[in-house]
Amino acid sequence: MAEKTKLNLEYVVNSSPRILYPYLFEPNELAQWFADDVNYADGIYEFVWDNESFKAKLIHSKENKCVKFKWLEDDPYFFEIEIVQDELTNDVALSITDYVKDENLEERRMIWNNSISYLQSVIGA
Repeated sequence: MAEKTKLNLEYVVNSSPRILYPYLFEPNELAQWFADDVNYADGIYEFVWDNESFKAKLIHSKENKCVKFKWLEDDPYFFEIEIVQDELTNDVALSITDYVKDENLEERRMIWNNSISYLQSVIGA
């Protein structure tokens, strides 16, 4: 398996952590912005893009703070979405950690940009 590069992205989101958090781990909410469809059974999330299915397990979550999913068929890789709130300004951002093959880096960055734009329109941010 080819090595992957760690990709860190951050997006300012005009929303509260309490409103954002369900969109990071609830299957119905994830399907509104992250994947074409999301199914959940027996602790496993199934993300569907373009009729292709990818399974992941939620390995860490902290209410109104972060979620971390580990891909079942892409060990040891994961993706993590953290809600970061500035203590002084109360500005809220999403910090994304993902792992990508070098040749797909720009494409993945574009996918995240589009996905976060969808999320912002869904939550009215």
